[in-house]
Amino acid sequence: MTNIAASLDSAIQALRRVPRDPQQLVSLDDETLVTLTRLAAEESRLAQLHISILAGEIARRSAPELGSDGLAQKSGHRTPEEMVRVTTGTRLLDARAAVRIGAAAGASSPSPLTDAVLDGRLSVAVADAVTTGLGAPGAAVTREQLDAAAAALLDRVAGLDPERAAREARFARDELDVAGIATREQALRERRAFRIGRRAGGGGYAQWDLDPETFAVVSEIYDRVTTPRRRQPEFTAACGESETGTAVDTQTNGIEADDRSIEQYASDVFAELLRQGVSADTYHLLGDAPVGVRIIVAARTLTERRGGGYLEGQADPVSVDTVERVACASGSITVSVDANGQPLNLGRERRLYSRAQRIALAARDGGCRWPGCERPPSWCDAHHIKHWHRDGGRTDIADGILLCRHHHMLAHNNGWEITRAGPTYHLTPPGNRDVRDMPTRSRALRDELRGIA
Repeated sequence: MTNIAASLDSAIQALRRVPRDPQQLVSLDDETLVTLTRLAAEESRLAQLHISILAGEIARRSAPELGSDGLAQKSGHRTPEEMVRVTTGTRLLDARAAVRIGAAAGASSPSPLTDAVLDGRLSVAVADAVTTGLGAPGAAVTREQLDAAAAALLDRVAGLDPERAAREARFARDELDVAGIATREQALRERRAFRIGRRAGGGGYAQWDLDPETFAVVSEIYDRVTTPRRRQPEFTAACGESETGTAVDTQTNGIEADDRSIEQYASDVFAELLRQGVSADTYHLLGDAPVGVRIIVAARTLTERRGGGYLEGQADPVSVDTVERVACASGSITVSVDANGQPLNLGRERRLYSRAQRIALAARDGGCRWPGCERPPSWCDAHHIKHWHRDGGRTDIADGILLCRHHHMLAHNNGWEITRAGPTYHLTPPGNRDVRDMPTRSRALRDELRGIA
C-alpha cells in the first residue's frame, strides 16, 4: 500500500512540474507539437489504467452477494460504477469501462486482452471496445474462441481509436458466428423505437432508435443533406468542363448564402419531408436521385446463402434474407472484381469516373479511405492516384480511390501522395516520412477475397 501510494504521489508531483502555459507551445515546430501530444496521450492512458485496476478491486468488494456490506453500498453508492464515477469525477460510460476491464484484469485467469492492457499495449477504452464488440459467449461461440479472437486482434487494434476497434471486433465476431448474423439483426430490429418529449421552455425533442436497414436509409438522407458538395459550385448542362479539361464557368446552387447551421438545415429538411410525405418533390432537398441505399454483398455469400451483406456506409452486416428482399424490390448490379479486388476500367478515354465506376469504388472502398476518416461514399470524390494531367493517369478503378472533399483537396494541394502495390494503397505525407496503409472499409469485399470461414 505504501509503495503504491508513494508511486502515485510521485507521478502526480512530476506531472505538476510539467509546464502548462499555452504560450510556451507557440514557438514549437509541428513535429515537436505532435510528439508532445502523443506523450500526453500515453500519460492519460497510464492514468486510466491505474483507475481501472483500482475500479476492478472496488467491484470485487462490491459484489452483489455482499449486499449492504459491499464497499459501494457501505459508501452510499448503489453500484461500483457509480462509486467510481463519483470518486474519479468521470462520466458513467468511462466508469463502466474501468470497472469491466479492471474486474477482468483481476480475475483468476486473465485473458490476452487484459494482459495487453496491463503491459501498456492497449488502452482501457480500446480493450473495452474490443470486449463489447466481441460480445458474450453463446451457443455457437465459446469463451475460448472469443479469447483467441481477442488475441488475434491485438496488433490490429493497437493503433486504433475505440470506435474503429469496436468495428474490427464486431467483424471478428461475425466471422466466428456467421449463422448468428440474422439473429443479431433481428435483435436490433426489435429494439427500434421512436419517442418525442416536450421541453420546459417550449419546443421538444425526438429520440429515434433505428434498426440497421432504417438507419441506412435515414443516414443516406442525412449525408445528402449535410454533404459539403451541396455548398460547392455545381455544373449545369450548359456549362462545366470541356473535353480538353479546360475549366469553364459554373453557377452555384444557392445554398452557400444560407445562414443556417448544418444541424438547423438538416432539421428543416427532415421536417419538410415529413410534411410532404410520399408525394414530396425532393429534388431541391436531396438532389436528383431517388432515396435509397445499396447493399454490398459477396457473390459467394448469395450462392452459398451463408454470411451477410453490408448496407453501404454501415459497418454491421445484415442477413442474406434481407439482402435478397432488397434485391427483389430494387434490383441488383453485378460488379466483378479480379483477385486483387479491382473492377471496371476506362483508361484515358474519359477523365471523370462513370456512375458504374463510382458504384464499384463505393463497393470496394466503403467510403473515404484516408486513415481515420469516416465519411460515407456519398461525401466522396473519385481521386486519380496518378494525376490526370501531371502523370498521364488513367480512369481505371485500380488507379482511383474514394476521398472526401477535404482529403481530396489535401492530396492535391499539400503534396500528399498515394501509391498502390497490388491491392494495397499507401499514403505518403510531404517529405516521404511515416508511410501509412489505407485499408478498405468494405467488409463485403474482404468477405469475397478472403472467403467466409
